Amino acid sequence: MEWLTGVLTAEDYEVGRQILQRGVAAVYLVAFLSAVAQFPALLGEKGLTPVPVFLERAGRRAGPSLFHRHYSDRLLLIVAWSGALIAALLVLGLPQAGPPWVPLVAFLAIFWLYTSIVNVGQSFYGFGWESLLLEAGFIVAFLGSDVVAPPFLVLLMIRWLVFRLEFGAGMIKMRGDRSWRDLTALYYHHETQPMPNPASRFFHLLPKPLHRLEVAGNHVTQLVVPFLLFAPQPVAGFAALVMIVTQGWLVLSGNFAWLNTLTIILAFGAVPDSFYAAVFPALDVSGAYQPTPLYFTIVVVLAMLLLAYLSWPSLVNLFARHQLMNASFNRWHLGNAYGAFGSVTKVRYEVIVEGTLDDVGPGTRWHEYEFKGKPGDPARMPRQFAPYHLRLDWMMWFLALGSEGGWFTPFLVKLLQADPLILKLLRVDPFDGARPRYVRARIFLYRFTTRQEKRETGLWWIREPQGVLVHPASLRADAS
Repeated sequence: MEWLTGVLTAEDYEVGRQILQRGVAAVYLVAFLSAVAQFPALLGEKGLTPVPVFLERAGRRAGPSLFHRHYSDRLLLIVAWSGALIAALLVLGLPQAGPPWVPLVAFLAIFWLYTSIVNVGQSFYGFGWESLLLEAGFIVAFLGSDVVAPPFLVLLMIRWLVFRLEFGAGMIKMRGDRSWRDLTALYYHHETQPMPNPASRFFHLLPKPLHRLEVAGNHVTQLVVPFLLFAPQPVAGFAALVMIVTQGWLVLSGNFAWLNTLTIILAFGAVPDSFYAAVFPALDVSGAYQPTPLYFTIVVVLAMLLLAYLSWPSLVNLFARHQLMNASFNRWHLGNAYGAFGSVTKVRYEVIVEGTLDDVGPGTRWHEYEFKGKPGDPARMPRQFAPYHLRLDWMMWFLALGSEGGWFTPFLVKLLQADPLILKLLRVDPFDGARPRYVRARIFLYRFTTRQEKRETGLWWIREPQGVLVHPASLRADAS
């Protein structure tokens, strides 16, 4: 059977394997730490949409999870901290120093722990990059340890994942919004994206001809270049580098959690060691691998065949007339369909939440709650948070688009109660922990300032009131 292990290994992708294993593990570390910081307030026993209530309603339809038998915030923290610890060990490369089965077990452990979280996370975990992280972690689990050559089938499946990710995003854009087809999408996108970063205004103010060129380049990168991933080297490696550069451009221009970072990491799986040797001649990645154990080869082949089978619906979806975006076709989030921004919002609305200690009347002094990432104070520069995911801030963007999901009213109640867990998710509590008498939510139209407006006012945003989403509300029985 030596011919089988020889055919299925690739000895010139050691650097790629290191980037894949440590990079994916690093994203898992961020994801678990995010759960520690945010999950109890959003989904815990006393959260906005509590997991016990959700599981009582959904039951096993929620998907595989450790929390089906019992949920508590304490158990959630044990799961999240355990996942963070294992992910940190993988970032350091400790499991990779052992036999091939050790990193396999470690990655499957964090895959299972994070699957347990995602499947009870409801709308707060309903993002495409959650499924992407799960699928990436499952595939990378089979890359083996440092003592054996990287399995070629696993590297091929990584390329297939990147292909689905990029080509799916390209197809959903062409089908979904005319502005992508007429090359005007970036006239709006940098200003209206969910969470702008410090450079988003700069990108928004670039000349419109350059925006059109950017969109055209995006179409080439997402609709043509992905096919080159399956070409012989060095073509596949150069195709991966093109994707890495374009994803880096997206990292510079916006906050999309770990979507772009993880895509960059996965694309490095198609870059051969010879590329690094050409840039860094002193770099020596050659080494003597031990023969790959037959049991590990069999496990890899069976796992990759399973992934290929599970990927069939996503392959069909790529060419379907009504293409699904960010869809999972099974309970384990494997073989998913991906895509982003099938439509582009032309104007930006923001929901601004305010509270007061006064009675409601003409002289009421309203004070604004400020979020960490979403636009609020027009004078405040947008911040960089990605690859960290501010889940409440993202949901506020969807709220402004008209999608509520059953969490916003409980959120206002928590503000009226001055709930400390919720207040920790905010940047500014204007009442320093005291309970407001009333809260309300207003809608504003936001746009970036022009260069001249920025020089004259120092503001990053211009905002105009558009109406009231929630009129003054209180918990007090005597409130009118």
